[in-house]
Formats: sequence, C-alpha cells, structure tokens
Amino acid sequence: MVRSRRPLALLHLTLSAIAVTISPAWAQSRPIPPGAPETPYVAPGRAYLFAHMTRERYGVLHYSVSLDGLHWQQLNRGAPVSSDYHGHASIARGGDGRYYLVGNQSDDDPLIRFWISHDLVRWTRFGAYRPRLDGIAGLAHALPRIGAPKLFYDAPSRGFLLTWHTPTVAGTPDDPERYWGSQRTLYVRSPDLRRFSRAPRRLFGWEMATIDTFVVPNDGGPGYCAVFKDERYPSYDWTTGKTVRMSCAPTLTGRYAPPGPPLSPNFREAPTLIRSPDGHDWLLFYEQYAGTSYGLSKAPRLAGPWYQVSGNSGVPAWDRYTMPAGLRHGSMIAIDRQRYDALVAAYPPT
Repeated sequence: MVRSRRPLALLHLTLSAIAVTISPAWAQSRPIPPGAPETPYVAPGRAYLFAHMTRERYGVLHYSVSLDGLHWQQLNRGAPVSSDYHGHASIARGGDGRYYLVGNQSDDDPLIRFWISHDLVRWTRFGAYRPRLDGIAGLAHALPRIGAPKLFYDAPSRGFLLTWHTPTVAGTPDDPERYWGSQRTLYVRSPDLRRFSRAPRRLFGWEMATIDTFVVPNDGGPGYCAVFKDERYPSYDWTTGKTVRMSCAPTLTGRYAPPGPPLSPNFREAPTLIRSPDGHDWLLFYEQYAGTSYGLSKAPRLAGPWYQVSGNSGVPAWDRYTMPAGLRHGSMIAIDRQRYDALVAAYPPT
C-alpha cells in the first residue's frame, strides 16, 4: 500500500505559515530591496496597546492592539472601554508595576486627573492634581487652561514626569492662531502622583509654541529626548509649523537643545512612539488631524535617519502599516502577550 504524503505536506505548509507569521529577528536583518514585500517580525511574547479616542467620540477611551506594531485592530467592536475616563489618553507603568492613566475633562478643567489599573482591563480613579498656573517663571499671564497632560515614569529617579501645554494669549476671530502660537510646555515631578513639586516649570528654555510633548530615554547615550508638535502655523517664514519634532537633553528636565528638523509632514499632531518587536526600529505614529489618517515615520535610532513609511494608502501592496479609520490621538505602549490575550478576551476585536 502506498501511503499518502498529504498530511506531511500539510504539516510543512502549516509550519511554513507559522515561520512567515513569526519570523526570527535575524531574518529581518537581511537587506530587503526598497519597495519589496516585507514580513513584519512578531516576537512570541510581545505585543502593543494603543489607548486612543475616535473621531466620533473625542476624549473617550478606546483600545486598539497590534502584534507587530504596524498592523492594528480595534477592540471592543469599536465601543469605548471606559465610561469614566476622559482626556488624551497617556499611560505610564510605574515602579510598582501598575499602570497609570492621565486625562482631564477639557482644556478648561482646572484638574489633571489620574486612573490606575493592575491589568489594563479595568481602570479606577486614583486622584487629581490642580496646578497653580500663575507666577510661573518665564510664562507671564498664563491662561487657566491645561492641554493634553501626559505621563512618563523615570526609573532612575523613581518618579513621574507630568507634562502639559498652557497658552498665554486668547485667540480672536481675526487671529485664532495667536492662541496656539502662545502654547508652552509645562511640567511637574511626582514620586507617586499624590505629592507634586512645588510649582510647574517650563520644560524648554527656547521660545517656540509646543504641544503634545512626551519624554523618552535617549538611546544614543545618557539623557532624554522630548517629542512634541511645533505648534506655530506654517508659512514661508516658519516652514516647520504643525510638524512633529524632537529635542534632547542630558537630564530629564533639561537643558533641552534647539529642536531638530521635522519628523513628519505639516499638519500632524499627537505623536506616540514605540520600539519595533525586534528592537531594530523606532516607530513614530502621528495623526493627520482631524481624524483623517495616521502617518508613520521610522528610524533605527532617535538621532535618525528618519523617513516616512507608506501606509493607509488604499493599495494593500504599497502599505507597510495599517490603522483602523477614525482613530484619534492617544498613546501606544508595549505589553506582553499575556496582557494582549486578556485584553482581546475582555474586549473582542471588531
């Protein structure tokens, strides 16, 4: 009797499919011709969470997830994952292993509010902080407004850095951009999000409108890099307006160098940054507002070189990343596969 070889062939195809889906990191180091098909690397124990709002529900917490950091699917069938949270979602994992989420009701809200979670599935209120905005050095006539608070946990100092932006000039119908042009990034430090440094301070010493600022450790040596939106309106005199830029410093709170060149096109905001699963690339996502699409820039190091990646083009063969339509700004974080599985179980994907 001649035995069929189909089961062995099917097994080979199955293993080949797995090998393509979860390709080893060393395979991605082989040169790929520009524009050629790419197989994104998926690390067996690694995944990503994007906590964000949507075009239809501004300020409301939604989740999307990814295994490769490039292709995202929305969870909970597109419904919110919290009925309590409001803000521009920013998540930091504290030294105690718990996750902390920051937000506010609106820019007019005098309070910066915090939530806490052990598993990213359920959030409970943790506390609030009311910054005193008068008398800030180098920021005379600050308006009582707090924009897009963001959290960073600094392991070496075992404390949090809380940043946000505040303006000094009100807009007018004839000149609405003077309001945005007066935005400056402020910060306070806290060991536990219950006690805070005495008064807010400016993060940057140079005069430029900045919003949506977050900080990451510098991979090029000691110090930190701040990623932010250049909030001046673009013109021939200010061609970098409304782009995402970066500045680095030897310490967490400065002194930050003058901003580097744009990392995005004009009219992009709400940047968020993750490391690729194989550790080879930085993936910088940013929104083409308002909720039009997400863009991506890529670099091997924070110092660059950076280039813009093709995605969401409508032509699958051209796309190197995909995002669900209508997503708006928030923050991406790396998570382990156990948390990924728990999130997918709690909030089934669309």
